[in-house]
Amino acid sequence: MKQKTQVDLLHGPIMKSLIIFMIPIVISNIFQQLYNAVDTAIVGNYLGETSLAAIGACAAVFEMLVQFCMSLGNGFAIVCGRSFGSQDEDTMKRSVAGSIMIGLVTCAVLTVLAVVGLRPLLELINTPADIIDESYAYIKVIGLGLIVMFTYNLCSAMLRAIGNSVMPLVFLIISSLLNIILDILLITAFHMGVIGAAVATVIAQGVSAVLCILYILRRVPILIPEAQHFKIERSLLSDIAGQGFAMALMGSIVSVGSIILQSGINSLGTEIIAGHVAARKIYAICNLPFISMSVAISTFISQNKGANQGDRILTAMKDAYIYDFVLAAIVSAFLFVAAPSLVRMISGSTNPVIIGNGSKMLYIVGPFYAVLGVLIQTRFALQGLGSKLIPMISSVIELIGKILFVAVFIPKFQYDAVVWCEPLIWVAMTAQLLYAFHTNPYIRKTKAELKNA
Repeated sequence: MKQKTQVDLLHGPIMKSLIIFMIPIVISNIFQQLYNAVDTAIVGNYLGETSLAAIGACAAVFEMLVQFCMSLGNGFAIVCGRSFGSQDEDTMKRSVAGSIMIGLVTCAVLTVLAVVGLRPLLELINTPADIIDESYAYIKVIGLGLIVMFTYNLCSAMLRAIGNSVMPLVFLIISSLLNIILDILLITAFHMGVIGAAVATVIAQGVSAVLCILYILRRVPILIPEAQHFKIERSLLSDIAGQGFAMALMGSIVSVGSIILQSGINSLGTEIIAGHVAARKIYAICNLPFISMSVAISTFISQNKGANQGDRILTAMKDAYIYDFVLAAIVSAFLFVAAPSLVRMISGSTNPVIIGNGSKMLYIVGPFYAVLGVLIQTRFALQGLGSKLIPMISSVIELIGKILFVAVFIPKFQYDAVVWCEPLIWVAMTAQLLYAFHTNPYIRKTKAELKNA
């Protein structure tokens, strides 16, 4: 039965459906970034620049853990969305069952690896000696909470796969408000330092996960597998695992590149780390409308491919690219005016070096949001089509580019190389992805059919 919170992505006006479906995702992502930014702001304002730098030094590791859990859940949901589009309820429930089994085993292994490997990883990326203990204390708690992070991301991804982007937002708003309260309480009243910020994040994510599970159990029976659905044929299990791990691996390669870039940033000193982490939070928030559209595009394409409606896929991509360019112009203008004030607010610092370095990054990144938007939409579109390897190539391009910048350009050009690194790499990635999309067999077949119609 169709719920009131579901959006029909298979029929009717395409851009209107994408926007309606996307808006709750944008707001969800804002709240997701909000409690990350609140961690940063509270730490910066209450614990000082050293603790802020400690969180900043492990920011790329944190992003890697979040990205892996989110990408794994979104990858699993592509198979579910395809089954929903073809109205195959049995296969959809089997895909949910398979996702649960693969996800639980994966999280158990990753938690062990996180506990054992996080401290050596921080040492490997040149985390300064005066902040490494605080960095490790923070990221270790996040690592221990991986199962909570994955559970929420899987449940919300499955709801979005059937067109419901509203309820994950509702639960995330509740948990975000809880996170703010816990941040202030654990840091200022219980004096837990950066560990308090990490514990607040894990508890808040746990609440959103529990609420999401309870909603599915009571209101979305189509996503609840029964005992027989856990007996999954090898081909479906392989498809689920392949889609999930391909997407997670792609996200992880991106994050490994960010960690490598972070090692270059960490070598430039505490003031640059603090300025960059504040700018990074602002960059991430401004990126949310682009990321949110890409999630909508991925769901839209997986459903419409299941329904064999290739013409709707091509129209959706054209609309998404127009959206990217218009939005990028707005964001760039906003950052040109507001960057110093935003960096000052997030960092809690009046240090002109910190504010100047953070603002420089935002000034340069702003115009390149148009390129980043096209990149993200195209990569998620390929994933929605079921492509596993091709999107990963773009991540390899990014990884190689960041290694090159850290090894060659950052030692020579210092922070200037840091801020130009990603925008220039995005250009190369976008060219590869556009070529891959337009030569995709399903897209070529659809274009041929439309031409001959």
